[in-house]
Amino acid sequence: MPTSRKVVALTFNAAWDESGIGTVLAELRRRRLSATFFPTGQFAEEHPAAVRAMGAAHGLGNHSHSHPYFDDLSTAERADEVRRADAAIRAASGTEPLPFFRFPYSATSEESVADVNDLGYAAVEFTTDTNGYLGAEGGMSVDEAVERAVGALAPGAILQMHVGSTGDGVVIDAQALPRIIDAVQEEGYEVIDLRGLLGPTGAR
Repeated sequence: MPTSRKVVALTFNAAWDESGIGTVLAELRRRRLSATFFPTGQFAEEHPAAVRAMGAAHGLGNHSHSHPYFDDLSTAERADEVRRADAAIRAASGTEPLPFFRFPYSATSEESVADVNDLGYAAVEFTTDTNGYLGAEGGMSVDEAVERAVGALAPGAILQMHVGSTGDGVVIDAQALPRIIDAVQEEGYEVIDLRGLLGPTGAR
């Protein structure tokens, strides 16, 4: 985010199961903090209650409908992915999604960003991903997820995490979240909401 303030945004992608969503939402509620969630349309269709709970207290972005590589799609196919996801997120949450889009696999190109912009969305990526989504089998641990988050702290940093597991039911990012928030605040950073970027002064 374009700012000189010591602020950081917490964001979560949701494209698989909902194993960690209860833990994440409870921790954010306990801390009275807001985050931004990027569900896919398929996730919204399969887990409407989870998306409704996200949208009740936090901003909802768009992470495509089926999580494909956008470089492999035509302009029309990209539009279909974005619009189908938007409809599914609206139906599940009962709220107005944010005009923010996060590309699957963080795979962007000038052409795909332009196509998303033409649909009225701003592409929102991240400063770092904790890589917690890789799970223990992928060589990740709670300690390493926390270290990656803390190592990326800078004014306007956007941290990307995930609410699902790799199939074992263990969600490293959910386990790491309390320590990440503690570390962020100990470093003098304020957790802010991406919804603030829609205001007249943004994060400045």
